[in-house]
Amino acid sequence: MTSMAISTYLDSRPGIEVVPSEQLTPIDVVVIAAERLTVETSSTLRKVKATMDSPVVLILSETSRDDLVTAVECNVAAVLPREAATGDRIEHAVFTAADGGGFLSTSMLGELLKQFERVQREVLSPHGLHVSGLTPREIDVLRLMSHGLDTTEIADELCFSERAVKRVVSGVTGRLKLRNRPHAVAYALRMGVI
Repeated sequence: MTSMAISTYLDSRPGIEVVPSEQLTPIDVVVIAAERLTVETSSTLRKVKATMDSPVVLILSETSRDDLVTAVECNVAAVLPREAATGDRIEHAVFTAADGGGFLSTSMLGELLKQFERVQREVLSPHGLHVSGLTPREIDVLRLMSHGLDTTEIADELCFSERAVKRVVSGVTGRLKLRNRPHAVAYALRMGVI
């Protein structure tokens, strides 16, 4: 489908209003069609993220694993290969993105998961980090805090000194700009590490 065909189709669907790209009204979802994720396309995606902070449905003729990571960094909520981008799928992707969800083909999802596994293995793990930005030691302390243990109990459980536990908590809250221990536990829960 061409960009014009996509616009025409979406504008004909109930619940969707297509507005010109230069219109300054709030936009719920941005749809971008491109051949590849070039530097220019990436720049456009970053500009959309910075100015509108709206989710993006990206339709590409060619994609690579690295393209998917760049797309995620640029607030892309849905990536559709052009050959599979039927009107119904585009409409579904637009509504999914508008509702805060994401949409990827199973092969693209597999590629994205492989890429994140590689980042964890090659970049984060060698530095003792997790995708959440927490070290295994910090995760252990936060897990025990979430169970209601105090500093002394955590130190006993992990065979640390109380001072080491306090340093871990202070390091996490300071580095991640968290207000206090409950905020640190809530962060770890949201990140899915405890």
